[in-house]
Amino acid sequence: MLLAKTPMFVLAFFSDPEVTIGSKILEVIFIIMGLIVIYNGIKNLLDETNEARIGTFVFWTALGIVLALGRWIPPIGNGIIIIIMTIPAILKQVKIGKTDAPEPEEEKANFDKIGMKIFIPALSIGISAIIFALATDLGALVGIGFGIIVSIVLLMIYSRKNTPKVFLNDSARLLSVVGPLSMLPMLLASLGAIFTKAGVGEVVSQLVGKVIPAGNVNLGIIVFAVGMALFTMIMGNAFAAITVMTVGIGHPFVLSYGADPVVIGMIALTAGYCGTLCTPMAANFNIVPVAMLDMKDRWGVIKNQVIPAIILLVFQIIYMIIRK
Repeated sequence: MLLAKTPMFVLAFFSDPEVTIGSKILEVIFIIMGLIVIYNGIKNLLDETNEARIGTFVFWTALGIVLALGRWIPPIGNGIIIIIMTIPAILKQVKIGKTDAPEPEEEKANFDKIGMKIFIPALSIGISAIIFALATDLGALVGIGFGIIVSIVLLMIYSRKNTPKVFLNDSARLLSVVGPLSMLPMLLASLGAIFTKAGVGEVVSQLVGKVIPAGNVNLGIIVFAVGMALFTMIMGNAFAAITVMTVGIGHPFVLSYGADPVVIGMIALTAGYCGTLCTPMAANFNIVPVAMLDMKDRWGVIKNQVIPAIILLVFQIIYMIIRK
């Protein structure tokens, strides 16, 4: 019944004049992402070399449905689909099937032909996001989508072999390499909103209030910055931590005493990123590179980032105290 009504809901959303153009474009991007993920699930289901093709199919297809149609599925429905999605991951039944990865000789030939120009498509995504964020009302995420289109066009100009099928298969291959960890940033961001709604920030505020003397802004800044780093290590995402820490520490112990909210908020977020450098929960930073590069030391990335993270955190605390 829900699937039968879904086209009507979709049409109503895209024809609603109260929904901004940016939101509509962003929803199209999510639908495309969902379809690519579903394609990866079907591709693995048909791959007889994948010993866990059923579980792999269930995981990627469930994720694709949520990405493409999640807006129009009731919350309880999304929740059930996500629970179903996690079962194969927990049972380690999400595996890489047959991939069409290029041979080293082909990679070297492509590099000899393209050279350092290969970085231009990737750079175009970031530049597009900045332009859209500063010069339009559509938002940076829409800019990222537009930048991806630009990068695809550039790569097709670089080589005629870069057909739409190549991009589709390479997207599926990258998803398979990352595996279930690709869901971690989204789940952690959602967890931050849940924590805030559940009042975790208020609990943190009560606990910290027993340690920080009233009016001691400098000590409040130190606890706020260190708390951001530590909570980000737990959450794996500074965006998830900033809401809880601002409610619990930033506002009552720093901002309420007249500190500049622009400086404090901006630097506190980057203090959280110091925690990002030190945690396996930040899968996209510290686990994905290990998987993609097939590193022997699973903690190798984190080990090389701990000292720079501590140095950056100390600098950021000093800067906040000076500029407050």
